Amino acid sequence: MSTYFISDIHGCYKEFRMLLKKSSFNNKEDDLWIAGDLVSRGPDSLKVVKYLYSLKNRVKIVLGNHDINLIAVHAGVKKNKKENCFDEFLSSSDSVELINWLRSQSLLKIDEKRKIIMSHAGISPQWDINTAKVCAWEIEDFLSNDNYSFFLKSIYNNNINFWTLNLNQLDRLRYSINSFTRMRYCYPDGRLNMIYKNSPNFVKYPLQPWFLMPSNIAKDYSILFGHWSSLKGTYIPKPFFALDAGCCWGEELIMLRWEDKKIFSQSFFSK
Repeated sequence: MSTYFISDIHGCYKEFRMLLKKSSFNNKEDDLWIAGDLVSRGPDSLKVVKYLYSLKNRVKIVLGNHDINLIAVHAGVKKNKKENCFDEFLSSSDSVELINWLRSQSLLKIDEKRKIIMSHAGISPQWDINTAKVCAWEIEDFLSNDNYSFFLKSIYNNNINFWTLNLNQLDRLRYSINSFTRMRYCYPDGRLNMIYKNSPNFVKYPLQPWFLMPSNIAKDYSILFGHWSSLKGTYIPKPFFALDAGCCWGEELIMLRWEDKKIFSQSFFSK
């Protein structure tokens, strides 16, 4: 049995299935961990989600910002934009069942035996492992609740960018969503910068990639994440594994086999 890690499929179903074939992924024996952004931008979000739904116990998923956006659009909380490529998904007879399945997914996956952590954007350098767990559970509880649409109406706020124990519940949820699904850069005091998206090669101090900040969690765990396709060619320290290679932007989809750290890649198919 092998464990594979992939992120940011973004509806690129053809490339995704080709990559699974290249790696000899066995859906009866192997495990597939996905670090979010299953949907959006690519042409086949519905096919991607339906296939993963069919794998059930062989797949472990954390939600990304685009997955949460799909849930919000389906709930009528946010407007559907052309670049989302959600029309087929939203009109599908399976949409409610699939959305409910997505709502039951996590923001954080941890394998204590192998000391592995997976989230979409990363882990706040201001958190310890117990804080990260509690913050993920809190979001998951609200998202899986029948009143989840009210939760989604309130969580988007770029100004909640610093963690303290004095945050009220709503701001705590806002900070957690930003950290788990949207974070890239931090200031030296740990504040998140929610604006800059470019490669670290073009961003100067005081901004630093979150994974270069001091972290107690990284001393004990390997951390796998996606979300940041412009990291290509950037130095990333050993405990961290970046999984987004920008397939939906015409680049590659990559997958890591954990046991031997082999990386498989599939180039984007031009239309």
